[in-house]
Amino acid sequence: MPEPRSRSAGQRGPAFGSVQAKRTPVPMQRLSVRAQNVLKELAVELTGEQPPKGTWSPSRELLLALTAERLATTRNCGPHTMREIVDWAQGCGVTIKPVIPPGGSLSQMWGELITNASEGALTSAEIVSALQRSIRRKSVRIPIAFQVILVKILLSNFE
Repeated sequence: MPEPRSRSAGQRGPAFGSVQAKRTPVPMQRLSVRAQNVLKELAVELTGEQPPKGTWSPSRELLLALTAERLATTRNCGPHTMREIVDWAQGCGVTIKPVIPPGGSLSQMWGELITNASEGALTSAEIVSALQRSIRRKSVRIPIAFQVILVKILLSNFE
């Protein structure tokens, strides 16, 4: 459910992947249709479960199998849907940790990603999460070393 626009930015809950306060598990009534569809797609892949058409609630087994990395790379799962699913899972007593640890500066985050890339341990979900965090923080600076990594990745996938 979107928050009222009249509230100041400081009163809204923290964005996924940002510095987060401890969330109190509060069960949501139900998931949006988009969130249900994302979870239905993941249910088949992660648990082999065949969800029914229409309204459905994911099993605890599925929630335990979910990772932020998997959500970040799933079709139709943008930041709002991801936040909704993470909050819903939290309300069910399952914590889905963010791909990039919360906190720290953007330059620290980019440095860690560049190090991971040089070690060959960079995942597409980490890239997506880093770019989403950078966009949320309205950063206009992406380090040249990371831009080079992105170009190499894009050229290798499209050739």
